[in-house]
Amino acid sequence: MMHPFRKLAFVVNSEKPGAPELAQELMEIARQAGARKLKVSSDRDLPRSFFKGCDACCVIGGDGTLLGAVRGATRENIPIIGVNQGSLGFLTTFSADEARAQFAALLNGDYRLAHRTLLECKTGPHARDVALNDVLIKNETNSRLVRLEVFANGKLVTDYYCDGVIFSTPTGSTAYNLAAGGPIIHPTAGVIAMTPICPHTLSNRTIIFRDNVKLTVFNRSDDSRLLVAMDGQRNSIMSEGSPIEITVSPRTLALAQRRDYSHFEVMRAKLKWSGGFLDKK
Repeated sequence: MMHPFRKLAFVVNSEKPGAPELAQELMEIARQAGARKLKVSSDRDLPRSFFKGCDACCVIGGDGTLLGAVRGATRENIPIIGVNQGSLGFLTTFSADEARAQFAALLNGDYRLAHRTLLECKTGPHARDVALNDVLIKNETNSRLVRLEVFANGKLVTDYYCDGVIFSTPTGSTAYNLAAGGPIIHPTAGVIAMTPICPHTLSNRTIIFRDNVKLTVFNRSDDSRLLVAMDGQRNSIMSEGSPIEITVSPRTLALAQRRDYSHFEVMRAKLKWSGGFLDKK
């Protein structure tokens, strides 16, 4: 058995039907399971210190809700329990019914932790942020192409003339990276994927780097600024010529999952893959 959770922060997407009601149900289950401290917040208004003093965070919503809690949970080094009230739910792996049935046991230590890679993005001397899924670099104006030069450990890789470039973790490989034609990567693989969006050179495809690489991106576009988006939620605007550095963070994010969690079972369900010949007999 793992360490029990007794001090919980709930992050609830109140716009998802049934999410506030489910939060109340799970909070009552937590009280009956011996939780000593419970706090709840909307995903739209998370104070910086919201996770302080907690030993876990329960997110009720979709993957976007969970992504919004990553920075705070990582700062306090606490795991996230994801309960899906959205659509796909790659990260929020508990259904509402599973959460109701298994929440008490989970809080008492019946779970496993999956440690997921984070990207660290440096956009200035004192400007750093982390991303669980991806870092997107594109023109500040949606309709304009960008010319980007990418270096790996100081060596030129290539320059792109494209709509933008996605730097993805293995966890994020099923998000924007997949939509842009990038590969699906197992979440435990130690890599970063770099996928151009609609490149003007047909040979430009995803490049996979080892996780000890330092990637540096320069804006070579004329008179344009870049938008740098972490997990599609937190944005920075970079002026022409300012370098952007992307590395694997020394921190990881822990996801609390049921003990029998299967990554490929989730993939088959979410991506509508076949269940295999044995399942059909």
